[in-house]
Amino acid sequence: MKQTFAFALLFTMCTVAFSQRRDRIINLENIDKKPLSWGYFLGFNQYDFKIENNTTDSFQTAKTSGFNVGLVGEVRLHEHFDLRLEPGLYFTTRTIGFPFNPLFSSERDQIREVKSTYIHVPLLLKVSAKRYYNWKPFLVGGVSTSLNLSSNQDNPEDNDSGTFRMKKNTYYYEVGIGIDFYTHYFKFTPSVRGVFAINDELVRDNDPNSPWTSGIDALYTRGIFVNFTFE
Repeated sequence: MKQTFAFALLFTMCTVAFSQRRDRIINLENIDKKPLSWGYFLGFNQYDFKIENNTTDSFQTAKTSGFNVGLVGEVRLHEHFDLRLEPGLYFTTRTIGFPFNPLFSSERDQIREVKSTYIHVPLLLKVSAKRYYNWKPFLVGGVSTSLNLSSNQDNPEDNDSGTFRMKKNTYYYEVGIGIDFYTHYFKFTPSVRGVFAINDELVRDNDPNSPWTSGIDALYTRGIFVNFTFE
């Protein structure tokens, strides 16, 4: 996750430096005055789990980078305020390990790979600074919901059969930063957002004493999104 932040920050700094060297011609001078605007985004993500437990059980989580693709719709509220809807498709894989549980005798039982495909829909308030030539920084925050197409919530099999189950619907709050860059033909926006689930996503095993889920009080998704938007 630290590497993701470092990459995003380096990319933004390089882009700003490049834009400062360009001739100071105002591109797309009236694009932000439109009451409605549309675009699309591409990006990558790093999802993780926050696990709460009141037992001596230990859990380890590992994440990999996934990718995102989606659409952007923006409503102009004010010179410095915009309301954004960004529905997208997010792919990710996480791993939960149970390395210190004495009930597990094989590596297959100690590891659960959790593959997720989310339809993620955030509603965000964008608060922008004053435009400076061809770039404009902003803060963004809001709420979101997602539908996990790979949740296995309705699957009758559980961890005894190797199936880790999660709830289909999750709710989040999100905060982030970004910069609008105005090129000759379109507006390009790199942004970084933190995403934090507010509801428990774990579907417990059928056995209330399951060694996989009985030690988990709550399981929450958290993640980092780095998106590149074109409008």
